[in-house]
Amino acid sequence: MSEVKVNKISPRSGTDVTLGDSGDTFTVPTGVTLDTSNSTVTLPDGSVTSAKLNNDIISGATELATEPADTDEFLVSDAGTLKRIDYSLIKGGGITEADEWRLTTAISSISSGSDYDITTNWERNDTDFDKIGTGMTESSGIFTFPSTGIYLINFTLNVYLQSQAAENAFKTMIFTTTDNSSYTKRTQSNLGILDTGTYDYAFGYTSLIFDVTNVSTHKVKFATFFELRTGNVEGNTNSNRTSVQFIRLGDT
Repeated sequence: MSEVKVNKISPRSGTDVTLGDSGDTFTVPTGVTLDTSNSTVTLPDGSVTSAKLNNDIISGATELATEPADTDEFLVSDAGTLKRIDYSLIKGGGITEADEWRLTTAISSISSGSDYDITTNWERNDTDFDKIGTGMTESSGIFTFPSTGIYLINFTLNVYLQSQAAENAFKTMIFTTTDNSSYTKRTQSNLGILDTGTYDYAFGYTSLIFDVTNVSTHKVKFATFFELRTGNVEGNTNSNRTSVQFIRLGDT
């Protein structure tokens, strides 16, 4: 029950009462109980409706000037029943994770004839873009995801041949694991390099959408393959020559 207290209640005839010393009267609504011994008016449950509230009750309250925390609660009407719900359950839209990494320096004289995992010289882009969200973690070329979800992975590989008067070919490859052990080649692009001079440059690109259902077991690495001659992979600490991007598209 809700209570409203007044200075003085004086009974009058019928259902009329006097409030205070002014002599003002009002008619007691049905269901309202008056206790003249302590000047208390008791309202029945559910008797205060929205029509009885001023419009400035909410607009005049303290404004939340930042995005709500995940545990902040909102009131919603669920088929007429008022319920609480956490912000984490109703927020949506926008990219929650995006990260970009690149090679800081070149990797030279990669032997031909076998896959070569790129395990060194990785850094997060620190000149143009930091990250959205927590970001990826990397160890010896193995990348771990910050949270489960559906991820778009882009891999751009720049290579060059130096003083090799011969043709060559290379692959751009993405490998993933779902058991934190065995890696499977999920995508690759193939490109040949023609001998056009002392320095021959080329680039490859491939991409993959990866469903990460467990961050402890689902991981990714990147590799190349030179078919005919040794090759070199480009890298630079100030620009993206060989780089990877990770963008979380949505929930798994």
